[in-house]
Amino acid sequence: MAELSFREEVKQLRIGNGEYFEGEGILAVTKALLQSGISYVGGYQGAPVSALVDVLSDASDLLEELGVHLETCANEAGAAAMLGASINYPIRGAVTFKSIVGTNVASDAISNLSSPGVIGGALIIVGEDYGEGSSIIQERSHAIAAKSQIWLMDPRPELQKVVDIVERSFELSEASNTPVMMELRIRACHLDGRFEARDNKRPKYSKRDLIENPIFNKDRISLPPATYVQEKLKVEVRHPAAVRYVAENKINEIFDGDLSDVGFILQGGMYNHVIAALKALNLADDFGNSRVPLLVLNCVYPLVPAEIENFCRGKKGVLVIEEGQPNFIENDIKALLSDAEIDTKVSGKNCLPIAGEYVGAVLIEGFDKFFVRSRPANLDGRAAAAVIKSFQDDKRKVAEILGAPLPTRPPGLCTGCPERPVFSALKLVQEQVGKVHVSGDIGCHSFATLEPFKLGNTILGYGLGLASSVGLSSMMKNPVVSIMGDGGFWHQGLTTGVANHVFNKDEGVLVILKNGYASATGHQHIPSTGTNSRDQASEMDLEKALRGVGVKWIETVGSYRVGKMINVLKRAILARGKGLRVIIAEGECMLARLRREKPIVSAQVKAGNRVLRTKYGVDETTCTGDHSCIRLSGCPTLTIKSNPDPLRKNPVAYVNDGCVGCGNCGEVAHAAILCPSFYKADVVQNPNFLDRLMARMRGAFIRFMQRRQQVAA
Repeated sequence: MAELSFREEVKQLRIGNGEYFEGEGILAVTKALLQSGISYVGGYQGAPVSALVDVLSDASDLLEELGVHLETCANEAGAAAMLGASINYPIRGAVTFKSIVGTNVASDAISNLSSPGVIGGALIIVGEDYGEGSSIIQERSHAIAAKSQIWLMDPRPELQKVVDIVERSFELSEASNTPVMMELRIRACHLDGRFEARDNKRPKYSKRDLIENPIFNKDRISLPPATYVQEKLKVEVRHPAAVRYVAENKINEIFDGDLSDVGFILQGGMYNHVIAALKALNLADDFGNSRVPLLVLNCVYPLVPAEIENFCRGKKGVLVIEEGQPNFIENDIKALLSDAEIDTKVSGKNCLPIAGEYVGAVLIEGFDKFFVRSRPANLDGRAAAAVIKSFQDDKRKVAEILGAPLPTRPPGLCTGCPERPVFSALKLVQEQVGKVHVSGDIGCHSFATLEPFKLGNTILGYGLGLASSVGLSSMMKNPVVSIMGDGGFWHQGLTTGVANHVFNKDEGVLVILKNGYASATGHQHIPSTGTNSRDQASEMDLEKALRGVGVKWIETVGSYRVGKMINVLKRAILARGKGLRVIIAEGECMLARLRREKPIVSAQVKAGNRVLRTKYGVDETTCTGDHSCIRLSGCPTLTIKSNPDPLRKNPVAYVNDGCVGCGNCGEVAHAAILCPSFYKADVVQNPNFLDRLMARMRGAFIRFMQRRQQVAA
């Protein structure tokens, strides 16, 4: 089951002309897609736009009525390839996935899509997951858009504008016969607001209105000699058509200001940050009216030369606010102004950081550098300097109060995560077989590279844990142990890793963490879940897929069985000459399990039924204060507290109320032969007669033994 349900929110998707839609940005995008008359939509789960697939799944009844086909794709390449439906037919389609890793995976399909171009509008919605809040490598999708000549939209984060840009993107795609990419930052995905809705549009061709005759046109196939013509059409026909459409439809926006001898040119997605920073400098009001003229690029590729030239002409200087690197937009603007012989001084990365997220504090300091360079005529330099000084003084005061930088808070595995005991076992088995190189993978399990496990020497890509081990495996004393989640397995691990390993007769150990969901992105369904997003049985089996490509050594172990996991890992590591050895560590994601079971348990308690809950704890009198259990388990609910014994100084281990009863702490302590201080307690709600009788008998026996102890003392 998905982490978040939109079953109530999707009811708004039915509203029509003149009504106002209120909700999150991702819901607004969904409504815009339906208003645009799409015939098909798909995507691969991944923050921050994974919710778009969830919303569409929850709106499946409405999609059926409109005849829209929804596809949950195995990976981003499969999603991008869906848009091939628009190459020959006048049908609109959209796909979604996370950037930059998603666009990297999809780049082959994107190239083969952009070369022949499209007849029907094709839109790729990517979550531009960049900056300090990102979970991925720090790159942008701009390079992929530029190299493949597809147009890149970056809408100003205001719901009406986002909806308009979605609809305009389909028109731009059809006007220039080119797919369009639209990037949404995390904050835009979850931005709340309202916009005026229009009626949903039923597509001309759909599941309800079928295409009778297929179309074949060899000029639209990506093969020579057609590809040579296609490349010329990109540059000579489609690019000019895109520039013309963007200009004529005023996709980009100009906001005037009284500091007319300077200006800012910015990515649309940066607008809210820029206004907030200007407001802090008393250069913008609460309604977003800026004293500095702004050219907001809702389309960042291609640029419109006439717009840039007209905005810059007569200004002493402009600041290009482009988050990330390389500085594509800044360099293009400098080239445009040079060709037009306009002597406006262009600043950008010389005032703002070359890389990193442009949060308010970063922009304020960058604006100060720009104003010192350009010296706007109507700007009171003393007032601006006073604001900057006050801002810098506040930063110094905070630093003095703290005395030192705040410690980093790295991400970690959730309480009760079934992957934690696997890494505890992997850490313990190395005491018996020696150190092993661990080839990590994208997913929750990547957190094992951090404390307390420090397991995972490399991470190369989603589902590529095994594939990234082959260059090293033949040179290591112990075989490389590769990690892969079941999400990564179905994404591309089966083909790029497992099949390649078997084909080349490579040695190695693969641990597949089967928790049943795309857990890191919100528990979306994958083949291992057993059902798809529409709750239809998938009838796909991980072990059968492994045997189908020739893997012979396979063992399935319950994730929480630490002792058994150690033994299986040891056998796999020492089984040289047996090819690929695969261990399936099976354990459902605890958060998903709790989310599923909690309503059931609550209903049982409310109905007066007997409910048994397990809780674990540490005997304070037995705990030695060594804390090896914490170093081997890493569970956030296993912590420390003051020792109740006044004669002992070391704090004792302690299980707090966040415990979900997975039992990992006790299993690890037993497997590692640590102190026997862990205990298991059964908490009974709505006890029956037998429970009460047993409680009285236990209480009486304990009191009897306590009296005997007092007499003996």
